[in-house]
Amino acid sequence: MWFLPLGGTGEIGMNMNLYGHDHQWLMVDCGVTFDESLKVVDGVGVGPKHDVVCADPSFITRQKENLAGIIITHAHEDHIGALPYLWHRFKCPVYTTAYTAEILRRKLARDGSNPNIPIIEVKTDETQIIGPFEVKWLNITHSIPEPHALVINTSVGNIFHTADWKIDANPVVGKPFDPSPFKALSKQDILAMVCDSTNATRAGHSISEFQCYQGLKQLIDSAKGRVVVGCFSSNIARLITLAKIAKRTGRYLSLFGRSLQNTVGAAKATGHWPEDLEVIDSYHTGYLLPEEVLAVATGSQGEPRAALSRLAQDSFRDVSLDAGDTVIFSSIIIPGNEKPIENLIKRFNARNIKTVLADESEYTIHASGHPCAEELQLMYGWVEPQVAVPTHGEQVHMIANAAIAKQSGVRRSLTGKNGDLFMLAPNIGIKREAVSTGRIVIQQ
Repeated sequence: MWFLPLGGTGEIGMNMNLYGHDHQWLMVDCGVTFDESLKVVDGVGVGPKHDVVCADPSFITRQKENLAGIIITHAHEDHIGALPYLWHRFKCPVYTTAYTAEILRRKLARDGSNPNIPIIEVKTDETQIIGPFEVKWLNITHSIPEPHALVINTSVGNIFHTADWKIDANPVVGKPFDPSPFKALSKQDILAMVCDSTNATRAGHSISEFQCYQGLKQLIDSAKGRVVVGCFSSNIARLITLAKIAKRTGRYLSLFGRSLQNTVGAAKATGHWPEDLEVIDSYHTGYLLPEEVLAVATGSQGEPRAALSRLAQDSFRDVSLDAGDTVIFSSIIIPGNEKPIENLIKRFNARNIKTVLADESEYTIHASGHPCAEELQLMYGWVEPQVAVPTHGEQVHMIANAAIAKQSGVRRSLTGKNGDLFMLAPNIGIKREAVSTGRIVIQQ
């Protein structure tokens, strides 16, 4: 039994994981990340070039006949975003839940590629046989509909793959966190727990998504003009929160950016959007009084072609912002995006448009979807794996995760990076740099 990360281990984003057993492989997630590099014209660097990149899948495409299937754990871009561009290299079944399947189908239709991908929809607690792997989907809480952890059973050992998760008693979307399925895993002799490390360096417990409502409402209540909120387009819980605030503050909610519209459309199609919450066409916002406007915009990470950047440059088609309007960043700053966000804020401030960053706000306006140290301790205590395999984080996060596992009684941890082969059975160890990895550009 092997675990081989091609992306997402030693970094945040771009997840692409392989499990190997009995001459076959199972892929878990196929995501993207945002990369800023130097644009070169005629051999001369002329400024930043912004690319969407994913993990290089060459290792598995060279033996695609051995790839039994692909599982997408949830619909965040760093877990699903590369699949529409890469599936033709794999040509195997894709397993996921209804909401994530809807997002995938919309991506395929939008890009015009629309290959006949065999998508097998699964439900919570369902088990699928995928080659030599028996996989069970366990409901987890995260900042998106239908996130799932996986129990991967094989003849030589059982793996618990957490994917992205947190312990949230009031997640806005989906059911509250239920510890009972994870406590039951201690009786299943879990060989290895492959675990999200994103917030392992943070003490305590993560903030509930529900707590964002009051903080955002206070900010929006006190705003005099238009309010634009930048957040991750896949965060349906945050969008529902903002729609409720719009309804209670006499504003009209609109969406600036195609990916936001696609996300809400998928939520409506799968029953995750409350029927009493209205969203108006962005075209109408230009005709509303400033104090009637509450918009959500793409581009909270400073992406140059997204709605927030066009608003900052006063080139957005449907509405212009004026001095006294407010832009709220209801999101974290992903490492590497500091400079683009700084430049975006400078443009707004130069026009006397107020900006509020989540890290600087006196109110709670963003909640992470990942577990802090206390939550990791609880999960390790419930599952009792033989081995901890920290992933989904930079080196500092994974080292912190391994330390928490040790404190929680886990006898052994394996900490590595993309391209390392984690040997889980019959012997336990790591073969460093077993596979060549890298990044490829999939969109410019």
